Amino acid sequence: MARALMFQGTGSSVGKSVLVAGLARACVRRGLRVRPFKPQNMSNNAAVTAGGGEIGRAQALQARACGVAPCVDMNPVLLKPQGMTGSQLVVRGQVRGQVHARDFQSFKRGLMPEVVQSFTRLADECDLVLVEGAGSASEVNLRDDDIANMGFAQAADIDVVVIGDIDRGGVIASLVGTQAVLDPRDAARIRGFIVNRMRGDPSLFTDGMRAIARHTGWAPLGLVPFLERARDLPAEDAADLRAGRTGQGRMGQGALRVAVPWLPMIANFDDLDPLRAEPDVVLTVVARGQPLPPCDLVVLPGSKATVADLAALRGEGWDIDILAHVRRGGHVLGICGGYQMLGHDVADPQGIEGPPGRVAGLGLLDVRTVLSGDKRLENVSGTLLPEGVAVRGYEMHMGVTDGPDHAARPLIDLRTHADGAVARSGRVWGSYVHGLLADGMARRALLARLGAGSGGRDHDETVEDALDALADHLERHVDISALLELARPVAS
Repeated sequence: MARALMFQGTGSSVGKSVLVAGLARACVRRGLRVRPFKPQNMSNNAAVTAGGGEIGRAQALQARACGVAPCVDMNPVLLKPQGMTGSQLVVRGQVRGQVHARDFQSFKRGLMPEVVQSFTRLADECDLVLVEGAGSASEVNLRDDDIANMGFAQAADIDVVVIGDIDRGGVIASLVGTQAVLDPRDAARIRGFIVNRMRGDPSLFTDGMRAIARHTGWAPLGLVPFLERARDLPAEDAADLRAGRTGQGRMGQGALRVAVPWLPMIANFDDLDPLRAEPDVVLTVVARGQPLPPCDLVVLPGSKATVADLAALRGEGWDIDILAHVRRGGHVLGICGGYQMLGHDVADPQGIEGPPGRVAGLGLLDVRTVLSGDKRLENVSGTLLPEGVAVRGYEMHMGVTDGPDHAARPLIDLRTHADGAVARSGRVWGSYVHGLLADGMARRALLARLGAGSGGRDHDETVEDALDALADHLERHVDISALLELARPVAS
């Protein structure tokens, strides 16, 4: 019979996703069949499953840590923000429509049965389910009809471990305060706590761990030092990108300079991770209000709202910077929404992203895009043109891009169709294929066009090494045996 344990946090970005991935890898190495589960996620970083569905990219990473393929049951409800108050709702991998934040609070009541069904299906095929909550466990204003945190823990009858982040400060108050504001019935579900991202001498926080345990009655299950190797794992939140997840490359002669303008609706930005990991690449994420710096390559990543991000790009004056960059001989790569921005215009006749209409693109590729309600979700493979090296990745977009540059000079030859476009100059490239840069040889070929070198290592290997290092780290600093004892049998 499968057992399950839930990990909730004192807030967003405290490290829940990474800790669950590392614990999953550690438990798999102990001989357990493990599955990750997140009832509800909110992220524009998504992954495509084998059946043509989509889930949060963090759950895909956790599935990798478990040594299994991702499936839609691992993240049955995914909200993909499209503005300040609305999101695209994805249920069991398929788009259900658009919801506003206020409406979702009442709508989510009907989603709990589907969430529990997904959880039960996962439990039927494994020994242990590691469940990740969303945001903060202490958001009592969202407790009614909750499916993400304590509402799910009660419905599934599983216990909880709370994670706090000492790096941001106030971890004692955040953990003790979480217990203070929770309904006693919910608070009784919490059996222990983990303090994450300790910098410096861990012995300096021994009294802090005791204080938290004394005030809450929870078992101290781990004080986890900050792990630099965790930076090699894909981040889930755009806040991590803004917070400085930039390149590690060596500044100086020979370093390739890559600039990425930070746009509000940026999506699937883990496409940047392989560049960031290159030792001879310096990747700079350009904050709003700053001009694009001198660089060799500008990358426009994916976007959940191409029209809105085009307006934001123009509002920052980055369109002028990019056009000047190209005139000076610079290169540009657009991926998915970034590819759409590079064309003459983006038409939205059905009002997919807002009022129906048409907006001008940057005009750097002789192509045009028409948005539609049909979403393409597919894992793809092919060859990079003209080099002929293998490419693997996935498509995830609502829209079709076509035009002379696509017809004459596609960037990738996929098995079923040609993808992308290359400008006549050869210095502007666009593609719908996410993961293009993760393939070592494809990345090496693209960087060679810029006169830069690469070791040609597949980024998947870097991620695998980081997962193993994380599991080793958690074996040293978390009482995993105690965690396993807290896992409750899943009701059939």
